[in-house]
Amino acid sequence: MTLIEFLILLIIAAICGGVGQALAGFSLGGCFVSIIVGFIGAYIGLWIAGKLGLPEFFAITVGGKTFPIVWAVIGSAVLTLIIALIRRAIYGGNRL
Repeated sequence: MTLIEFLILLIIAAICGGVGQALAGFSLGGCFVSIIVGFIGAYIGLWIAGKLGLPEFFAITVGGKTFPIVWAVIGSAVLTLIIALIRRAIYGGNRL
């Protein structure tokens, strides 16, 4: 994987993480956090799809690595909701 392919993969992950956070209605941070949320969301989304027996669709292949767009967005939204609920339990209802 070249540097350009890696940067493209990071941009795709950031977009998926940002969209997932927007769907959840809670922002965890900036661009770097969106990249991390996008990658972790891809793993969570693929795990959910595997458990439910759903196919992987709309995946982009960059440098021999496949990145599932739809499952990354869904997984990012699930991850963001879980973190938002944990923060709400720790800090109270009004401090998000």
